[in-house]
Amino acid sequence: MGRYVVQRLGQMVPVVIGTTFLIYALVWSLPGDPFAAKCGDRPCPQNYIDRMTAEYNLDDPLPLAYLQYMGNLLTGDFGQTFSGASIADELLQRYPTTLQLTVLAILVEVVIGVAAGVLAGTRRGGFLDNLVLVSTLVVVSIPVFVLGLLAQITFGVRLGWFPVTSDGTLFSLVLPAIVLGSLSLAFVARLVRANLVENLRTDYVRTAIAKGLTRQRVIGVHTLRNSLIPVVTFVGADFGGLLGGAVVVEGIFNIPGVGNMIFRGINAHEGATVTAAVTVLVLVFLIVNLLVDLLYAVIDPRIRHA
Repeated sequence: MGRYVVQRLGQMVPVVIGTTFLIYALVWSLPGDPFAAKCGDRPCPQNYIDRMTAEYNLDDPLPLAYLQYMGNLLTGDFGQTFSGASIADELLQRYPTTLQLTVLAILVEVVIGVAAGVLAGTRRGGFLDNLVLVSTLVVVSIPVFVLGLLAQITFGVRLGWFPVTSDGTLFSLVLPAIVLGSLSLAFVARLVRANLVENLRTDYVRTAIAKGLTRQRVIGVHTLRNSLIPVVTFVGADFGGLLGGAVVVEGIFNIPGVGNMIFRGINAHEGATVTAAVTVLVLVFLIVNLLVDLLYAVIDPRIRHA
């Protein structure tokens, strides 16, 4: 197990380097003047432009500028935004909100998705099965930004069940989390249903029933446990997608998270801000996927990591 963890940590290094370089190159290669409108309606003084160009190494070749940036990043220096604010302080303030939103979205997709998948899989061809299949197909067909606006208008404005925008409380993140996790919820429900239907046909299930075990015990203890392995894989890979989807959802619900920070950084051509935020996102995603791989052995004792 220890050797496997060390190998996985070593594999993270090229992934982080490649991802950060691509993001850094793409942001700084965006068309337009990165210092446009930074000084109001008037053009920025030349001394300001020269100072900012030197500070962000914009005159250096891209590989050299990237190496200088990563050197500062490895020492804990995330740099500053164009407005002079510390990027590290911004991340510390915003990351807890984004992580709360992502964890809530995962809870929504796992709890509701698994429950819906079990109901559909154990009643194949029935009303609940068809209801789950149709409703998940509808959810998959709607873009997340459309679903977010509809949920905001319906449950926030008309019914008043949830806050329209974030007010800093955990409750105000519930509706955005449902919107963020809705697409993944549909996939989890269909994945659980398909695996449950397949596992219910296996020999070990028929043997367990023949030994006198109740259907509830066969499904809850044996069949469902084996059906959850693909779900764990999907949720681990989906964690990064939820972090990326937070950019859209945080914009709709005005949530002061990392997604909002990345969106503003792209618009402002702030390469240091975007690269730092994405770097931390990538690290969190890789660590979560490592934990998911280790979780396989807990779900299925037959799996061992050499």
